[in-house]
Amino acid sequence: MRPKKHATHAVYDLKVYLVWITKYRYKVLTKDVEERVRTLVRQTCTANDMEIIQGVVSKDHAPLYISYPPRLSVSEIMKYLKGGHRANHNRNSRI
Repeated sequence: MRPKKHATHAVYDLKVYLVWITKYRYKVLTKDVEERVRTLVRQTCTANDMEIIQGVVSKDHAPLYISYPPRLSVSEIMKYLKGGHRANHNRNSRI
């Protein structure tokens, strides 16, 4: 069993299983894109105090099992993961 995490006034062990899927399940997460998605997910999780317990990037989806702090909601986590990828990927594509 993983040790519980401590906040100022709380002890928590929140985990969620999320699946990030491409539009129409197109198989676009290959080679360079797969590596970029993996890097961005790790950076996003590190920046928001989340821990990836298990995760894989497939050709059309990325299932993630994440431990997160109580200040984040599940919808915020997905907003960070999806929105951050799109903005960072587009910004780097233009360079």
